[in-house]
Amino acid sequence: MRTKLSDHVKERLSTFGLMAPSIAQCAVGAALAWLAAIELLGHPRPIFAPISVLICVGVGLGQRLRRVIELVVGVSLGVGVGDLLVSWIGSGAWQLALVVALAMAVAVLLNSGALFVAQAGSSAVLVATLVPGEDVGGLDRMADALTGGIIGIAAVALLPASPFMIAAKHLSGVLDALSTVLEQAAAAIEKRDVELAAEALEEARNTQGAVEEFEAALETSKEIAMISPVHWHRRARLARYETAAVPVDLALRNARVLVRRTLASLGEVSPPPAALAEAMREVSEAALLLQLELGAGREPTLARQALLAVAARERPPQLGFSAHVIIAQLRSVVVDLLQATGMENEEATAALTSLDEPSGGNTRRR
Repeated sequence: MRTKLSDHVKERLSTFGLMAPSIAQCAVGAALAWLAAIELLGHPRPIFAPISVLICVGVGLGQRLRRVIELVVGVSLGVGVGDLLVSWIGSGAWQLALVVALAMAVAVLLNSGALFVAQAGSSAVLVATLVPGEDVGGLDRMADALTGGIIGIAAVALLPASPFMIAAKHLSGVLDALSTVLEQAAAAIEKRDVELAAEALEEARNTQGAVEEFEAALETSKEIAMISPVHWHRRARLARYETAAVPVDLALRNARVLVRRTLASLGEVSPPPAALAEAMREVSEAALLLQLELGAGREPTLARQALLAVAARERPPQLGFSAHVIIAQLRSVVVDLLQATGMENEEATAALTSLDEPSGGNTRRR
């Protein structure tokens, strides 16, 4: 129990360290947007300026440039509809419902993006409730939103999180998951343990979330590297993560099939041989090597060599049906990870030994 609590605390601290720059961007950007709108634009209560910064920067992963566009247009739409209707029908409960409904309906017809629609509705709420009688026009509020959006982008550019750290942390989670699944499957084969194989299958089925988080993190990392002059020099280093993204996803998908067949094979008369478990363990270790080399900013040559050694291994003799399927999936995982190291598909596939010959020879079939 104490170990789990310690691991949870470490994970929370690690996440805080990763998100601290975004928190600083929000705090500093909101204050600067408020001051800029007051001092430069002469607006007494520029509430949309700091709100724009918070929505633009956020504390999570996403496409900030698109956020700014949707934010400004959404605010403009909500403010426009709100100002128009409130000036005609006044304010109140039913007026609020009508203003929000019309603003969001128009937003859905123009762009069904969740942020766009939500921002149009929330802007209409603010116009209809917080500032209905003030001598502030819709153009002023739109200018506040634009000011906040510009300052939000400036905060991302000048106070950036490390795009490399964001990508590295999330890819590490994916490769850790892949390595764990293969290690558990290998142990299940060695011990003839059906329960352990079932646990490995459950672990494999829960990996898609890590893949999706990595994809979102990679998009954010690329965006930061594009916006921020501080990190322009890291683009080449980040390119290795772009290369690995799709192949690693495919490797996890193939690993899920492998584990499912491993579970089925343990109930057969001829279970998979121990040599197959050894090959799984070597691929598991290669995945961790790939994680370490990418994290260090190096070309993943050691991971590639380890995977090529597995690819060149001869097929164990006298295999049952399930073992053949497991080998086929393991070969696919090897090819996927070789591509993640930077090899082309044809070259990676050609490294596999033939399944048709007892010894020697290469084939281009996975």
